[in-house]
Amino acid sequence: MSRIIDISPTIQPKTAVWPGDVSFSRNVCLDMKDGANLTLSSMTSTLHIGAHADAPNHYKADGQAIDECPLEPYYGPCQVITVNIERALRIHPNDLSATIAAPRVLLRTQSFPDPNQFNEDFNSLSPELVEALHDQGVVLIGIDTPSIDPFSDKDLASHNAIARAGIRNLEGLILDHVEDGLYTLLALPLKIAGADASPIRAALIT
Repeated sequence: MSRIIDISPTIQPKTAVWPGDVSFSRNVCLDMKDGANLTLSSMTSTLHIGAHADAPNHYKADGQAIDECPLEPYYGPCQVITVNIERALRIHPNDLSATIAAPRVLLRTQSFPDPNQFNEDFNSLSPELVEALHDQGVVLIGIDTPSIDPFSDKDLASHNAIARAGIRNLEGLILDHVEDGLYTLLALPLKIAGADASPIRAALIT
């Protein structure tokens, strides 16, 4: 029997965002608890919050906005791989503990353990890994950290690498409770016109 495994953090005011970015807040306009006939609210937030999909226009001047991205990369066969390296390091091809067996790869680093507490020494991708995965037919790479590049990298080497390769990426996943292996990924971004990213409700289906 199939099972759905949620790999998204809860989005709430205390959810950590990139330093200087806009935190999540929810404004309740009407509330049935106060006698209104319904509950109605709005929100303010960076689009790069929790589990999210970057759009190419986030890292490439003429890249597609999230509403222009095809949905196929965000759904289908997926492989979860644990990576055991020191904090703050980029992941290289020889750091992978398994042979690539699916066109979508999610990397479990456990280097950003608390989605409500930002730490700068998380793991990230190397351009060499992006190129190697592209050569093996990978169309999407996900990671359990806030970025596929290190905190201090202003050149965004790995973002530029996925732009060249045409690979999509997911960031901010929660993979602590997931065993390595093969799954079906469901992580569709919202269709937000012109947007550079979208929060997602990412899940794995056994």
